[in-house]
Amino acid sequence: MSAQPIPGEALSVQLSDIREAAQLLEGVIVPTPLEHSRALGRMLSATVHLKAENLQRAGSFKVRGAYTRMARLSEDEKARGVVAASAGNHAQGVALAAKKLGITARIYMPRGAALPKLAATRDHGAEVILHGSNVDEALAEAQRYADETGAVLIHPFNHTDVVAGQGTIGLEIFDQEPDVDTVIMGIGGGGLLAGAAVALKQRAAEAGRSIRLIGVQAENAAAYPPSLAADAVVPLAEARTIADGIAVGRPGEIPFEIIKELVDDVVTVSEDAIARAIIFLLERSKLVVEPAGAVGVAALMEGKLAELGIKSQNVVAVLSGGNIDPMLMLRVIQHGLSAADRFLTVRLMLTDRPGELAIISKIIADTDANVIGVDHSRIGGSLSMGDVSIVINMETKGQEHSALVLNSLRAEGYEPIVEN
Repeated sequence: MSAQPIPGEALSVQLSDIREAAQLLEGVIVPTPLEHSRALGRMLSATVHLKAENLQRAGSFKVRGAYTRMARLSEDEKARGVVAASAGNHAQGVALAAKKLGITARIYMPRGAALPKLAATRDHGAEVILHGSNVDEALAEAQRYADETGAVLIHPFNHTDVVAGQGTIGLEIFDQEPDVDTVIMGIGGGGLLAGAAVALKQRAAEAGRSIRLIGVQAENAAAYPPSLAADAVVPLAEARTIADGIAVGRPGEIPFEIIKELVDDVVTVSEDAIARAIIFLLERSKLVVEPAGAVGVAALMEGKLAELGIKSQNVVAVLSGGNIDPMLMLRVIQHGLSAADRFLTVRLMLTDRPGELAIISKIIADTDANVIGVDHSRIGGSLSMGDVSIVINMETKGQEHSALVLNSLRAEGYEPIVEN
């Protein structure tokens, strides 16, 4: 088989760098498994595997890049300590790496960071400072502290060593599934996608073939599409999404240069799609995945490959992390069930008379829906004397079942109003 031209030969990170990072990481990280997803395979009429990086040490891929960067510091730099900023996963990766390397670490996290991520970072021995309302503000403060004290800033994505470390996930994917033709994963700053793109594109070229790389962003935090269109980094005014791990308003210059050359497409997904993907992974794959880690699966479920005209035979979706706050999980599950028409909330205006609620309950019970909550009120600006408003929360079996419940209520003369 004739060798292909090497993609990205002039880029700042090369396959040799990633192979060196993999040697550094031996015994530090765990090679995470590829889980076959028959359910996704049926949707795509393809073989689909999930790279379960949510099972990595510290719960995400971030330890790969953090350790690689910190292990290569000089003794003087290690003695000065390190500083970082993160919503949680990079924080844990830096804290774990610092503990293993005997380096003092200070981590800036935005106010409102998930409590489990905050606690886990502290448990690894790092000093945690809450600052700002987002990662960009925390990162600016970390940079100020580094400039003031001489501590080494461990950037979450904009450094060649970090990109090389994250790229080791690409080596694993290729070794585990040599016939893969499409790899899809989330993008925040871009370090993971950039590193994986170098590893996969150049490994494939060595084997005389090619692999497609697809990046996915939350549509409310999507800085890469406008940046790629402009051929320059274009920061967002705001990045708001449940996928806090990829809520980055400004792409990193180093990963951006790699991504614009090696990555085939970048797509976006909605908050509803992310929530549905998290529930799908819980139910069908028995995997706990945070929103940022589920965006690749969300894109597959939303038919993004078909929209791009891609007909893959062998797809790998990277589940980049599993550090989800249980309280967020509760909200995501409810939202995801609602988005999938499996959780229905209706408001009804009734005459305030005995037995009315029992009638409503029987109609719903006869459709085999399950009522899980009722809110009953006689007071409100839109209520007249003798009227009552009730809000009913119920579990349904999907869109057709929800329609049956609503039609049954309407057939009995009620006017249900569906609430999101």
